[in-house]
Amino acid sequence: MIRRHVFDNGLTLLTESMPDVRSVSLGAWLTHGSRHEGEADAGIAHFTEHMLFKGTTTRSAEAIAQQVDSMGGQLDAFTAKECASYYIKVLDEHLPRAVDLLSDLLLRPAFRAEDVQREAQVILEEIKMVEDTPDDLVHELFTRGFWPGHPLGRSILGSPASVAAITSESLRAFFGRSYVAGNLVVAAAGNVDHGALRDLVGESFGGLPARAEPAGDTPPAARPRLTVRSKPIEQSHICIGTRAYPQTHEDRYPSYVLNTVLGGSMSSRLFQNIREKRGLAYSVSSGLESYRDTGMLMVYVGCAAASVREVIDLVVAEMRLLAREQIPADELQRARDHLKGNMVLGLESTASRMAQLARSEIYFGRQFELSEILARVDAITADDVQRVAADLFSNGNLAATVLGPDGGLAPSADQLAL
Repeated sequence: MIRRHVFDNGLTLLTESMPDVRSVSLGAWLTHGSRHEGEADAGIAHFTEHMLFKGTTTRSAEAIAQQVDSMGGQLDAFTAKECASYYIKVLDEHLPRAVDLLSDLLLRPAFRAEDVQREAQVILEEIKMVEDTPDDLVHELFTRGFWPGHPLGRSILGSPASVAAITSESLRAFFGRSYVAGNLVVAAAGNVDHGALRDLVGESFGGLPARAEPAGDTPPAARPRLTVRSKPIEQSHICIGTRAYPQTHEDRYPSYVLNTVLGGSMSSRLFQNIREKRGLAYSVSSGLESYRDTGMLMVYVGCAAASVREVIDLVVAEMRLLAREQIPADELQRARDHLKGNMVLGLESTASRMAQLARSEIYFGRQFELSEILARVDAITADDVQRVAADLFSNGNLAATVLGPDGGLAPSADQLAL
């Protein structure tokens, strides 16, 4: 059973009781991410996430780690472009201690200057790691070129210059305006009693200030183009993508099926055609990224430099075919079943249920019964998939980024014509 409570300061609490398990996953979700930074302080949301684990005014970093270990728990966090999440999984008997620890991280971070200087070096190494990981780097390059000059196009990590400029004062300022009750959702799933957790959260998080400034998001303007960057590596890495739908768009479910058919599964057209039939790549896939006001559908392939042009032609041909012809009934059913299976299996842990609660609240302001979601997937027709494909895979929409060694067959912009 899912229950919801909004406290007087604007903090939202969501719980889902799963009485057949012994664990509880508890998460605090911030509705601000790297999208809500300025260019000068790019990376500060991610930097803040790191610093919350470096100690509070009452606990050292070592004391935080010791408390998690003493509960046999798992504590982690991540920063995304539109949110950040801090979450802990513990046995149900340790839930009060977990709430106390999580609230301490979110209400009383220390932001000591010496810790900030040290952590800046860690994040600079993280940025270098992306530069040395070509399948990550090509995605960063593609997104930067697709949404140029917009926060959604920037790296969540920031740049070396912007990270080096972050200080404990700027971190405190970002924390003070972002980590407020109106921007936070606390979600818990597992063997949890809603009333008991409501009391714990009300006591522990009661000190959160209530104010929440409007995010002021503006949608990015996509810039389809071909970008080629040389790098002395063994493979070429390719991203080909187009605009897609926002999180709440009515056609999001047909776009999920479209992605599954194109490259989102082992039986997908791109996987079978590029890897299985031709042996041109080991890694080939497609994926959707959805935000409040925009989205992106992207294909990724890693292949030999000499195969780049052929691979691009094959990807574009599959997109063109999906826009012009209906998919067969058996392929449609297989894609729907794949989606439903992934959804059901993905909700079998307390952590995934907790995340689903928070994301549904953040983007939709409501919860969805699993039966409702599965019915929406079952209702998708071949006409729906073709209509969405024709909308997304239209001439002038495609962009591509190629990262690889010199000496390959350079792609041309006219290959992206649909």
